[in-house]
Amino acid sequence: MADKPRIGFLLGSKSDLPQLDGAEKFLKEIGVPYEVRIISAHRTPARAHEYAVTAKGRGIEVIVGMAGMAAHLAGVLAASAEVPVLGVPASGGPLQGFDALLSTVQMPPGIPVATLGIGKAGATNAAIFACKILACSDEGLHQQLNQFRAAMKAKIEQADEETRGTR
Repeated sequence: MADKPRIGFLLGSKSDLPQLDGAEKFLKEIGVPYEVRIISAHRTPARAHEYAVTAKGRGIEVIVGMAGMAAHLAGVLAASAEVPVLGVPASGGPLQGFDALLSTVQMPPGIPVATLGIGKAGATNAAIFACKILACSDEGLHQQLNQFRAAMKAKIEQADEETRGTR
């Protein structure tokens, strides 16, 4: 039996799934169980509310809401969830995610949403940030994140060594 998911990714539309590729790759590599659901804040509001209020009881420790075109999924989730909510504005639409960024970052006092960047990079950073939250009470995950950071540093240092003096 697979481990229970600790992170829930909710996307407002199936068309947003490709933007999650880097986040899923990271979570699989580090071994943190997660789930992905397609739930719209505006087309299926009752499902969004139900997900938010049941998340903690099902073992979800962080929720990531990703939607575009000013569809404020993360804010809707944060209004009811007992766990931290991270918002990722999906790229696309006529404003290429800028409208989603503004709707996600502009929350009223008392309903916080930690907002990350637009699109793929934002989704990957949301996965990493969610793991950092989990690592506050999970020493093994904390060590894995330290190893991840060390590997990124080593890759940059190697690239510097390889290119030094070639230009």
